[in-house]
This record gives sequence, C-alpha cells and structure tokens, in this order.
Amino acid sequence: MKLPKYPLASGVKLLSFEFISEGPKGLIYKLVQFKQTNLKDVYNLAFGDKDHATGEIDDIVISNNSDSEKVLVTVVATVYAFTDKYPGAMIYATGSTNARTRLYRMGIAKYFSEVTKDFEILGERNDDWETFRKNIDYDGFLVKRKRKSSYKLK
Repeated sequence: MKLPKYPLASGVKLLSFEFISEGPKGLIYKLVQFKQTNLKDVYNLAFGDKDHATGEIDDIVISNNSDSEKVLVTVVATVYAFTDKYPGAMIYATGSTNARTRLYRMGIAKYFSEVTKDFEILGERNDDWETFRKNIDYDGFLVKRKRKSSYKLK
C-alpha cells in the first residue's frame, strides 16, 4: 500500500516490530508481535502500545493520537514483511474489544480492493469462517498471502 506509514524496527526473525506514533499526545511506542499458535502455520497478531515498565503490549489502553489510519497502515506493513519471510503463514487477528474488531473490519473494507490483490481474507462469524465481505460483523480475521505465479510469458 502506498500510504504514509511509520518507520519500523524489527529483529531478524521478523516476529516483533516496533514503531513510534506521533501526534497531539506526543510520541507513543507501539508493538506488533506475531506469536505462533498451537495450529501449524497459524500466528496470532498482537498489537498495542508498548508498556515501558514491562516491555509488553498493552492492547487495552486507548491512545487517540489522531493518527489511527497511519498506525493501521503501519501494522499492515508488518503483515507484508512477516509474510514475505514466512509465505505459508496464516495470521489471525481480532481486537481486544468489539469496537477495535469493528475498526479493523472497517480498515479492511476501506482498502479491500488493494489488500485482496495480495491476501486471502476470511472473517470469523458464529464460530465459522467465510470469505470476508464488507458490512458484516466478524469476531476475527484470518489472512494468508496469495502465492505469486512463477509462470511468465516469453
């Protein structure tokens, strides 16, 4: 996506990313982590403010730093980087609250035509999975990078 995003810092394994939100409330450190689940190749995307005391993610705090779209685009950039390194990975994401899950759904819907060029997106509803559709309330999301065709015309 060719939208403004924050610079990212990450380790070699690309399992954890850090960036700094800049806005009226100052500099707020953010963390994105990809944690392997008990299902093969399924990772949970954890995101939130960095708790300076523990170094862990605080996904309950509400920052309201007036840069939510830039933050969302930055989180999406971590998904691109992670799936570049781990192309077979599937990423599960849900908000820590219903309001945040709704915010994620609205972000996916807003950039749907662009992100579906690169990702398959499923929505979780009533303990079942379906292809993501706009204007449907979901409990969570599962994304997988589409495989690029290696076939080329001569």
